[in-house]
Amino acid sequence: MEFNFFGGDLALDLTGTLGRRYGGTPVEFLHTPADLRRWLTAAGIADPSAATDDDDLATAKILREAIYRLAYAAMTAHSSRHAAGADNASDRPGAAWFDPADRAIVNEAAAVTPPLVRLDDTGALVRSGSARASLSLVARAAIDLVTGPSAAQLHECEGPACTRMFLDNSARGTRRWCDMSRCGNRAKVAKFRARQTT
Repeated sequence: MEFNFFGGDLALDLTGTLGRRYGGTPVEFLHTPADLRRWLTAAGIADPSAATDDDDLATAKILREAIYRLAYAAMTAHSSRHAAGADNASDRPGAAWFDPADRAIVNEAAAVTPPLVRLDDTGALVRSGSARASLSLVARAAIDLVTGPSAAQLHECEGPACTRMFLDNSARGTRRWCDMSRCGNRAKVAKFRARQTT
């Protein structure tokens, strides 16, 4: 199984490990503790030799969903303020936009000491720490995301079956899909086919 990292943010990449959240059957990418270890390693935030267990997997999924709801709330808050003409840096989402339970989940995960890093004899970066230590980095990224200026760039993919969130860093701020080669290409093919049948 291949993990995708096109959210533009570590926290959003974790939320992308559950696809098709609305309608139908969601697509889960973290089935086992080994899947979580592979994702943490692929994300570049884990000690590949660190053990992961069922509790770590459950914690990761709970954190993932809390992050998704906080990011969605931040995106909605920004969209509402933008529509109302109150789009400025001092008018960011506040506590009222965020569910207290989700804030507590993310804050608890962020409070764990992150992995230790060092340079080995070859000059390579070596990380050491538990899965929870790595998840702390994800939680901290989520806090930075929803409280910082990047919250204004939060978008949800317009692909009909996709629910991935991403940061729109495009020059015009008009990015519509999580990944052009996937959802963007599907949309273009569907549009082309629709034109052919009319």
